[in-house]
Amino acid sequence: QVQLVESGGGLVQAGGSLRLSCAASGRTFSFITMGWYRQAPGKQRVVVATINRGGSTYYADSVKGRFTISRDNAKNTMYLQMNSLKPEDTAVYDCEAITLGGASVRGQGTQVTVSS
Repeated sequence: QVQLVESGGGLVQAGGSLRLSCAASGRTFSFITMGWYRQAPGKQRVVVATINRGGSTYYADSVKGRFTISRDNAKNTMYLQMNSLKPEDTAVYDCEAITLGGASVRGQGTQVTVSS
């Protein structure tokens, strides 16, 4: 059973920083891609950043240059360093992993609120 648990969300002022963590347990060696997603109130869930097994990354245009995705395979943990936060970054952030078998696993999400 694969599980993902996010942490690190909270309330921060505009211009501040937060680091989200996504701790994985179970058959983590089967993950081929992991990513961070967010859903703002009244909006669809969208991808923020992804990282594959080879370390290649992808960022949404809205976060390029401000957010950094990384993973520590030894700790089975993925991170999202968020700098220069803006009120429009306010959302529930969750992590998702795609396994070799094509299955998708998601965490429960963590709230990020950026005040102006």
